[in-house]
Amino acid sequence: MPLETDMQLVSVDDHLIEHPRVWRDRLPRKYLDVGPTIVETTGDEVDSYGFGQHVSKGRQVWMLDGQVYPELGLNAVAGKPRDQLGTDPVRFDEMLPGCYDPEARVKDMDVDGVQAALLFPSFPRFAGTLFGTLKDRELALLCIRAWNDYVVEEWFTPYPDRFIPMAILPFWDLEQSIAELDRLSDYNIRSVSLPENPSKLGHPSFHSAHWNPLLAVLEERQIVINLHFGTSGQVTRTSDDAPMAVLMSLMGTNTMAAASDLMFSPVFHNYPGLKVALSEGGTGWIPWLLERCDIIWERHRFYQNINQSVRPSELFRRNIWGCFIVDQYGVDNRHAIGIDNITWECDYPHSDSFWPNSRKVVEEMFHNVPSDEVHKIVEMNARRLYRFERS
Repeated sequence: MPLETDMQLVSVDDHLIEHPRVWRDRLPRKYLDVGPTIVETTGDEVDSYGFGQHVSKGRQVWMLDGQVYPELGLNAVAGKPRDQLGTDPVRFDEMLPGCYDPEARVKDMDVDGVQAALLFPSFPRFAGTLFGTLKDRELALLCIRAWNDYVVEEWFTPYPDRFIPMAILPFWDLEQSIAELDRLSDYNIRSVSLPENPSKLGHPSFHSAHWNPLLAVLEERQIVINLHFGTSGQVTRTSDDAPMAVLMSLMGTNTMAAASDLMFSPVFHNYPGLKVALSEGGTGWIPWLLERCDIIWERHRFYQNINQSVRPSELFRRNIWGCFIVDQYGVDNRHAIGIDNITWECDYPHSDSFWPNSRKVVEEMFHNVPSDEVHKIVEMNARRLYRFERS
């Protein structure tokens, strides 16, 4: 059944590729030599993502503080045939301009039938965690601020009805994080991207009181926390010799862990108005996890340091939203998840995206779903969650 013409697709998880001058144009002169810059590879460079592999000659890669960070090829392959996908870094002239140019992106969204999108970073990692690894904390903060200024100036302001304002924060310093939100207050930021599991990055967990000052501000300002899978830097590897397909198929387990962590933490009891979105984590697993968490809570809550009065599933349906690209099982079991807690994503320009056929794929998934429920999932849930009304 075709989507009704009054339904607009709102993607809650897309990505942009930062163009080469994002930081060159915004950092103080003293940091230009060590700040993020694009360099041409000679074949001698070794990537700094922990794989220890040499980068092919003739590629374009980011360099930060003397370290090389190749842009994973799968991050910018929208529209490519499946048999041409690969992990080698992609040059800017090999990408669709919509990866890095907002005017071209809007045109690509129009082709795809997508009205609005929320955009995650690429080079800084999805929650800006790369900058958190810098020893120079002044440079780290300036890099965060430069990225936020870039998206405000080049994406949000020129296209206010097409891109949902999201920021990254220097989350390793809560005072600086709150100050950054204050600095951006004129732009009505609707969301921030934080690590799905900060303890894996050496920070206190969500079970501690450490995050309370920031959570209080986010709740008060109705700013959604986006927890994108992989922002903890952890992936599920079954063995060293398992193909990449194994960890790719298990990426949703990060999101399951984040949801369970939060439901058994004090976060939603202390901040009942806080909203959390599980970005790119899928939804089909949610009914099983809620059932399992409720059983654990019912049987084991009395001897553990967890809340004694509110079921985890109640917290989920009040405070957490799921997100999917293609998830037929989740669609078919939408009422067990919570019809108001499901949102849709395009994931442009990543390899999981179905651009330029998103609208067609969505129609196929929802062919047996009543139109009012379709409208909630593909548009209205996202607009309510992010306070992003139609223009």
